[in-house]
Amino acid sequence: MSRLNYALKNLKISVFFYFLFIFVQFFSRKLFLDHLGDEFIGLADTLRSFLGFLNLAELGIGTAIGYSLYKPIFKNEYLRINELIALFGHLYKKIGVFILISGILISFFFPLMFDDLDAPLAIVYFTYYTFLFGMSLNFFFNYHITLLQADQKDYVITSNSQALNLVKIIIQCIIVYYFDSAIGWISLELIFYISNSYVLRRKVKRIYPWLKINQKTSNLILKKNPEIIKKIKQVSVHKLGAFVTNGTDKILIFAFISIETVAFFGNYSLLFSRLLQLINTAFAGTAAGIGNLVAENDKTNIKKVFWEMMALRFYLGGIAFILLYFITEPFISLWLGEKYILSKWVLNLFLINMFIKQIRVPVDHFKDAYGLFQDIWAPVIQSIINLTMSIILLHYFDLAGILMGTTIAFSIIILIWRPYYLYKYGFQDSLLKYWKDFSVLIISMIIPFYLCTLISSRISIDEINLINLIFFSFKHLICIIFIYTPFIYLSSAGFRNVSKRILNLIKTKI
Repeated sequence: MSRLNYALKNLKISVFFYFLFIFVQFFSRKLFLDHLGDEFIGLADTLRSFLGFLNLAELGIGTAIGYSLYKPIFKNEYLRINELIALFGHLYKKIGVFILISGILISFFFPLMFDDLDAPLAIVYFTYYTFLFGMSLNFFFNYHITLLQADQKDYVITSNSQALNLVKIIIQCIIVYYFDSAIGWISLELIFYISNSYVLRRKVKRIYPWLKINQKTSNLILKKNPEIIKKIKQVSVHKLGAFVTNGTDKILIFAFISIETVAFFGNYSLLFSRLLQLINTAFAGTAAGIGNLVAENDKTNIKKVFWEMMALRFYLGGIAFILLYFITEPFISLWLGEKYILSKWVLNLFLINMFIKQIRVPVDHFKDAYGLFQDIWAPVIQSIINLTMSIILLHYFDLAGILMGTTIAFSIIILIWRPYYLYKYGFQDSLLKYWKDFSVLIISMIIPFYLCTLISSRISIDEINLINLIFFSFKHLICIIFIYTPFIYLSSAGFRNVSKRILNLIKTKI
């Protein structure tokens, strides 16, 4: 099966589960907030952030192994794939032990950290240990799924995990609605982790019967793969930078503002992350496809595909940016109530950070495909900028200040440094070409955004209810598409190329 066909299969499965899942998740969030309270939901979000910190011990091993798997998969080198998976499992099991011990040690401080909570400390511990156990399963039993991801079979993970997750959330809703039971909610999380781990492991065995699932390994396997160990050390620093930039916001909110604000922040995060997920779903499996493309080493085609990916990310990310600018506040008001609406500053910063996360992906995917992890100082600088600026600015701008720190770090490292690094050491081409095409894409998004703000004054929503909000959103979406599409089509060769490719694909399918 070709890269495009695998990508399409990933897309079909992901889109199906996305729309099935998103309604259930937004409905359940409202139900959980009403019946379990802002404090408990904020607690759950905060504990997940703590575990995100522990997950730094993963050190980017998955990324490095995934990069190393592209060529063996392309050449059907089963012995080498088995060796890499064995190395992966050897490292992951050691990390799993470290995470379990560290997680238990951190929990000793909970009586001090959560002394102001109304919830019993037993609930805190039960929730935390459930999440810790679920994360540990990935290190001890589910490390094989990296092969599925590198082989463009993300649809296997999506179809099984999302189906189980849907069942879990529906049952959680029933238990919470009728019994207001936090214990029941947490218990179902535990059951989901175990079930998901079991199902994925069986799927890997069935798809790759030649894969040795339970190989016995020793430290000798580390000495046999020095180049991968070197990559892991480089990627680990990048993982640290990514966590500090993306994973510390809720911890800072908990430490400097309040645990209830974590829940408020989490509502916006859910909305934006789900829309990002929809866009990423459209590109499901493309990272592995890019890895295979780079392995073929056709430089002309590599850069052509890069700008096609950039144009598509700009287009979908731009539509999401403009649409959310107009509909986020009425949506939050209808979904949860006006109490949960945050300031316009916070909304705008969420939008900017979301857009940067979208347009960074092609650069990151191609950078990873080339194995360019040597710029280990970049994530360190990004982390320092993000934490420093967030802590300083939150004293002046409260919650918005934390997001400002993230925006500043993103702008310096992600928008400026990483493209330079990819073009110099990956594409080995002039950066001026990048900034020329990038600037065209930016302008082709800014002008439609301005025009849409002028037109939006004529699109009003008198009473906020579901029907009115749907029509309000649909009118804005039509307006955005009709204005933005011709701008980016005329200005971007990458968008024209990918548009023709998609149209030809549709014709062949019809």
